[in-house]
Amino acid sequence: MKRKQTMTGVTLTLLGGCFWGLCGACAQYLFRTEHVTSNFLVPWRMTLAGALLLGWHLVRRLKQLLGPWKSGRDALQLLLYAIFGMAMCQYAYFATIELSNAGTATVLQYAAPAMLLLVVCCLERRWPGRIEVLAVVCASAGVFLLATHGNFGTLAISGKTLAMGMVAALAVVAYNLLPRRLLQRFSAPLLLGWGMFLGGLLLCVTLRPWRYHVALTPRLVLCMAVIVLVGTIGSFTLYMMGMKRIGPTKAALYACIEPVAAAVLSAVWLKVPFTGMDLLGFALILSTTVILAVPDLKKGAVA
Repeated sequence: MKRKQTMTGVTLTLLGGCFWGLCGACAQYLFRTEHVTSNFLVPWRMTLAGALLLGWHLVRRLKQLLGPWKSGRDALQLLLYAIFGMAMCQYAYFATIELSNAGTATVLQYAAPAMLLLVVCCLERRWPGRIEVLAVVCASAGVFLLATHGNFGTLAISGKTLAMGMVAALAVVAYNLLPRRLLQRFSAPLLLGWGMFLGGLLLCVTLRPWRYHVALTPRLVLCMAVIVLVGTIGSFTLYMMGMKRIGPTKAALYACIEPVAAAVLSAVWLKVPFTGMDLLGFALILSTTVILAVPDLKKGAVA
């Protein structure tokens, strides 16, 4: 029974990661073929996904819907999460895809675990351990190889791409830290719904996506539907269901399929070329998740 539960959890988590990778590839397709920009895509994607999640709570869990707004402290944390953990993260990620490709953008975002542990070490006022130092070195080396292909004198990707990718990674740190207290009191889908919806509204006000004249072709509508329903709501739901069965540490490891899926789809579907240095950089950045998970996996094995 336990083995069946584990296999189900692994399958759900892998599917969730693949759906996230598909989301990035669909966005890249829209940027290249439908003349869509991040300023148009991200506000609508977030607002629609958030509205659908909140609508589900309105129908199924009405009593929980306004829970985060009953306390001033909770409301402030939710707003900060929506601004820095959702709006900044989503916009920077999709802007990086627009500037480069889905594979590179996703992998750059995976530098976040190394950044997160440095922030946690500062908050806990301690020096990082040997495993943590190794993770930071691998992440830094991977970003260096992606950015320069090993040549100190040149950039293989634009400075703007690298900067936006690092902003996305920093925003992932905010995404993980800001809602920690809220997650002890409210469900993750509820917080995601409010974060997406409020972050989307903020981007709508600042970017005014309705100003962009985009032809509503069948391909655009289909890709938007896949990004919102499959790449946002479906991926998150599957990941949470899988994590419930196998735990957060193993779930995070299996979710590493996301950048692999994004890179494969970019190469096969969108014909994006990747060099050996790119692949080595991918491997070094993704290895940080495995390195940081080793202590937890050992504890699980002992238990």
